[in-house]
Amino acid sequence: MTDLLSLRYPIVQGPFGGGPSTAALVSTVSNAGGLGSFGAQSLAPEAILPLVEEIRELTPHSFAINLWVSTHDVAEAEMTRERFDAAIQRLRPAYEASGVEPPPYPERFSATFEEQAEALIEASPPAFSFVYGIPSEGILRACRERGIVSIGAAATPAEALALDEAGVDAIVASGAEAGGHRVAFLDEAGRSLVGTIALVPTIVDRVRAPVIAAGGIADARGVVAALALGAEGAQLGTAFLATEESGAPPEQKELLLDGTAHRTELTRALTGRLARGIPNELLELANGADAIEPFPYQSYLLRPILQAARDQGRTDLAKLWCGQAAALLRHRRAADLVEALAAGVDELLGRAATTA
Repeated sequence: MTDLLSLRYPIVQGPFGGGPSTAALVSTVSNAGGLGSFGAQSLAPEAILPLVEEIRELTPHSFAINLWVSTHDVAEAEMTRERFDAAIQRLRPAYEASGVEPPPYPERFSATFEEQAEALIEASPPAFSFVYGIPSEGILRACRERGIVSIGAAATPAEALALDEAGVDAIVASGAEAGGHRVAFLDEAGRSLVGTIALVPTIVDRVRAPVIAAGGIADARGVVAALALGAEGAQLGTAFLATEESGAPPEQKELLLDGTAHRTELTRALTGRLARGIPNELLELANGADAIEPFPYQSYLLRPILQAARDQGRTDLAKLWCGQAAALLRHRRAADLVEALAAGVDELLGRAATTA
């Protein structure tokens, strides 16, 4: 990984969709020697080029832009106004609890991956990471022609094999312990929950591309474990989410750092896709609805509630994505986290060599 992307350390900052991703976080991690990543899934295609230019101004080092290959679980034509209005009525208690009005029926719910990928290729960031599928051969070929490193995510060995056969440059082995969305694409997410310690070596033994371990890694011990399992690098999400450079609300960061985030749940209620986070009142209200709309419609329906929670500093009505290793978080600055990981890995490997 360090050779592939000219990194000082094989440390990858996991990408966050929406507000938590910031150019400041990406550039800080990259300047510290790791690979910063920006989750651009929610961005309009025309916003991707300015974003890449902004990050380039902040760092001369490698960074990644992340997109979702699958952006719609059902076609927008199926989300009729009648179906939309029925969903609004089911979520009425959640709107009332947060004191907001439901969102209007939009002309369009989301851009397509193809539109976003075209803009990304034009912007030509050093790396293009993606989840929920495999881009077309044409997109991957365009990345190779422009020198863009492609990094795909797999939740199962079968998905890793598919990515390897497609010729991606690196594969993220995303264990079930990870916070946020479960990125399975060959089978239902609920049937693709493989733990990191089992997933990584199984994938390493079957693919040619270098593997990046992800899920439940929050300190140097996790990085060393990933390397021992055969990974070429380690990806950390929740640990970077808690740093001051991320765009997560301050109240959420404190919740992650105060040592109380021991319990997480997997739920579809907040976006329509299975994701891991800290349970709260919003999760109970969304789970209490008679039905959950598929992605991206459930996300759109809850958007006013989430914005109100951010404006009001409330964690009870926020999306609190969180991995299972949150109790290990210690660092409030991204550069400090990268340096602590590097120093800790050196210490642990040195200790192991001495013992041997």
